[in-house]
Amino acid sequence: MSLHDKIADELGVRPEQVRAAVALLDDGSTVPFIARYRKEVTGGLDDTQLRTLEDRLRYLRELEERRTVILESIRSQGKLTEELEAQIMAAEEKARLEDIYLPYKPKRRTKAQIAREAGLEPLADSLLSDPTQDPTAAAEAFVDPDAGVADADAALAGARAILVERFAEDADLIGELRETMWSQGWLTSKVREGKETEGAKFADYFDFAEPLAKLPSHRILALFRGEKEEILDLTTEPTEPGGEADHYEARIAERYGITDAGRPADKWLRDTVRWAWRTKILLHLGIDLRMRLRQFAEDEAVRVFAANLRDLLLAAPAGSRPTMGLDPGYRTGVKVAVVDGTGKVVATDTIYPHKPQDRWDEALATLERLARQHRVELIAIGNGTASRETDKLAGELVKRHPDLGLTKVMVSEAGASVYSASAYAAQELPDLDVSLRGAVSIARRLQDPLAELVKIDPKSIGVGQYQHDVAESKLSRSLDAVVEDCVNAVGVDLNTASAPLLARVSGIGTSLAENIVAHRDANGPFRTRAALRDVPRLGPKAFEQCAGFLRIPDGDDPLDASAVHPESYPVVRRILDETKVGIRELIGDSRTLRSLRPEKFTDEKFGLPTVTDILAELEKPGRDPRPEFKTATFAEGVDTLEDLKPGMRLEGVVTNVAAFGAFVDIGVHQDGLVHVSAMSHRYVSDPRDVVKPGDVVTVKVLDVDVPRKRISLTLRLDDDPRSSGEGRRSGRQGDGQRHPGKQGQGKQGARKRDNRKPPAGGAMAEALRKAGYGI
Repeated sequence: MSLHDKIADELGVRPEQVRAAVALLDDGSTVPFIARYRKEVTGGLDDTQLRTLEDRLRYLRELEERRTVILESIRSQGKLTEELEAQIMAAEEKARLEDIYLPYKPKRRTKAQIAREAGLEPLADSLLSDPTQDPTAAAEAFVDPDAGVADADAALAGARAILVERFAEDADLIGELRETMWSQGWLTSKVREGKETEGAKFADYFDFAEPLAKLPSHRILALFRGEKEEILDLTTEPTEPGGEADHYEARIAERYGITDAGRPADKWLRDTVRWAWRTKILLHLGIDLRMRLRQFAEDEAVRVFAANLRDLLLAAPAGSRPTMGLDPGYRTGVKVAVVDGTGKVVATDTIYPHKPQDRWDEALATLERLARQHRVELIAIGNGTASRETDKLAGELVKRHPDLGLTKVMVSEAGASVYSASAYAAQELPDLDVSLRGAVSIARRLQDPLAELVKIDPKSIGVGQYQHDVAESKLSRSLDAVVEDCVNAVGVDLNTASAPLLARVSGIGTSLAENIVAHRDANGPFRTRAALRDVPRLGPKAFEQCAGFLRIPDGDDPLDASAVHPESYPVVRRILDETKVGIRELIGDSRTLRSLRPEKFTDEKFGLPTVTDILAELEKPGRDPRPEFKTATFAEGVDTLEDLKPGMRLEGVVTNVAAFGAFVDIGVHQDGLVHVSAMSHRYVSDPRDVVKPGDVVTVKVLDVDVPRKRISLTLRLDDDPRSSGEGRRSGRQGDGQRHPGKQGQGKQGARKRDNRKPPAGGAMAEALRKAGYGI
């Protein structure tokens, strides 16, 4: 099966679609461009399919490169047979390829190689094929002190080494045993002696065991981190701890026709199998399966990070409204920055409402003055240290001065400090102190999250779990793809976009983005997309890739404010000829546009998908795919945990989504947890199928644990808070979800205490801490 056929089969599409997409990617086209403007060529593959295709293409090409290297290596050794070549060509996974190559892979001299050089392979073959021989007697004939074989015992040791290596390098056998151990094996962990206090955050794993195939990604990464920090000792067991693993040895013996029939060599051969399993194969499989666990965990961590990043980037923008940004702090004060509707900084200040200064009334007066002077509509509050107290300050400002019409919103400040100290921030806000730049960024994040967050390395935005335990290249590639997709899905104003934002547009990198900004600064705003061709080093290919995603709202041609690609303008002209109206009259005229038949305007280059997209774009030009901005209305009189009562229905904002549930801010300075089991009456495999960060939801309070600062919530508004089992389970981290009717996890579940705390790590741990799950 060809590479294209394999990918087509996996995606469930036609091979010709894959071939077309691969050709476009190889020609330098980006995924957003192909998905939006080359639907006819690919048969309508969307961006998700194209990203999957791109990843699989990379993997399969790496596989082919490795296959070529392996074939050349074995060929150079003079050991490549037709049968072996066929095996190598048939390998569809890297692990299988490496299994086949293992016996031929250049390595340091092994005991088996030394034994072969001493002429002991015939002894090994003889005992294996004819167990009726007495091993010691047969070995006597191979004693040769000059070859390093001093006696019969030495000869048998060499023969055993040869057979052990043969068993351990049998690709088919190892592949089968690996899959058996994956399905039946367990991972166990024990705390290292004397590390109990130092490693308290890993207390869940001091005496832990769970089936390999059932370990969730966040737990795998927590265990590996505990091992890396020398707190835990991890072991891969072939069966449940305490179970028998005889069936593994039995399978090896069966593979080589070794049985216990009472013949002289039978015991020696069975001991050889046992030695091979315990000293070589089990160790090999343990390493392989740990690698598989890490691969799975990294893939899942990257997926979660990418999904959360996408939600954050595509969060509803508040729009062009004067905004006050508050970067909370205690001793150093709360940094204040006011930006106008365009994001321009118009005022800054520092207030000290919290301890140790406690200048509360003075702080309120300063905020009121700034709000009135600059007609502020929104207050963006960073969610870091002192955020709850600062939120209370803003709340009092809103209550005291209702005539200001202020709305306060909590904003993620993850990465704000990274931006503040960056070279770009220094260039963008040269006259502002580093500490005040963070408040500016917080305000702008509320106005347009996407435009502001692209200025920060996505890994610094902090919406992942265990991100520092994930391969850098894998994470960066995935996050960069998310940013690219989000930026191009929304579109970019060519005349106001920053260089970091322009750099994420299809076909434009950092260098071209800087050239565009320099050209704009020197020559004034772009009046047409065509003027992009005057930018130094922006050639035809770059123009093709980027033009459709760049917008000029008040340019000479109204089409330049839309997502219609300049290459498609001739289609629009045909539509204008048909309707006998001007472009400005046609844009937004739903009645006329919907009366047109798309197929009437197709030709050899532009098919039905493109024409349909053009008509939809003309109806709502430059439409923003992001949701409408709205905020939760917190209940009056419900300000602290003590105000909460089971059964209350409250509105809140989803702040984070994890594998076990979602955290919700309900306005009491403590996020509550909606456990995955309390999200729907239907089984939920992924909480993100129900809610996403930024969603405004209505929840019911199930349980409040004031001493431990834990709030259990449910999205199922008919849940009875008196149902303590559900409430308690919703009140702590869960790593899975029970199906209706099941009681507990039984023998196959993780063996650990019920009063467990969630493991530490990354932004997910921070979310848990904020929700009262201190670790």
